Amino acid sequence: MAKRKSSKKQSQGVIYLIVLACLALICREPIARALQDKLPVIKERITQKATPAITGSPLLPAPLKNVPEQILHRKGYTTSYNREHKIPNWVAWELTPEKLIERESRTDKFLPDPDLPESQAVTTDDYKRSGMDRGHMCPAGDNRWHWKAMQESFYMTNICPQNHNLNRGDWKELEDACRLWTKKEGKLYIVCGPILYRQKHRTIGRKHKVTVPEAFFKVILSTRNGHPKAIGFIFKNLSGNHPLKNYVNSVDEVERITGIDFFPALPDDVEKKVEAMQDLNLWSFR
Repeated sequence: MAKRKSSKKQSQGVIYLIVLACLALICREPIARALQDKLPVIKERITQKATPAITGSPLLPAPLKNVPEQILHRKGYTTSYNREHKIPNWVAWELTPEKLIERESRTDKFLPDPDLPESQAVTTDDYKRSGMDRGHMCPAGDNRWHWKAMQESFYMTNICPQNHNLNRGDWKELEDACRLWTKKEGKLYIVCGPILYRQKHRTIGRKHKVTVPEAFFKVILSTRNGHPKAIGFIFKNLSGNHPLKNYVNSVDEVERITGIDFFPALPDDVEKKVEAMQDLNLWSFR
């Protein structure tokens, strides 16, 4: 009886070996093919060189040094407000095609900023008989996508004393150009504000003494399709009628004049490259 059991176990073992051999033959080719498909992917991931990524919004400038600033976040923009001069240091916003959809009418109701004490908040009375326009930094035309954005664009912390001809002329032409560029680029990061040269400044307003800027700047950044580009503009606060190219500067030059570090969230090599650009042809309307 022992011999029969042993013989039976041996025959079962032979059957198991035959089954395993058949399975190995059947599965060998799919397994090999799967491994072959995986290997190039693994190799590519190891050898592929990473490129610097732009993470988050590169919109806001770096904190200012030795300059009074109060950061105020609004629906359509962010401003760095200077209580000493009663005007913004800068105003920054993102402009997208969605924000160009006109859902709201222009209000034309200029308001003292509710986040400032009443004794410090500039009003329209400070502009009366000054000969200066209440010039928007973030334009009302960029804020017609939401009623609150439109309302807040008329806060006086978004306003500077601006030459009438400049406000209604060349400055407005750049605002219009930015909207056209937005439709092409998909999104723009824009920062603008006043320039105060090292001199005695004119002021307006009996109550608040609002400083009149000697000039204005605007810097614009596009990061479309991983090919970032930037450009800067400087306008003297004077009457004039000139083509846009007359105002072009690099962002580096605007930084040198204003002391503001724009787009610090960009990778260093990208920031260095785009801030040296000043080619208006890169921003053609075609």
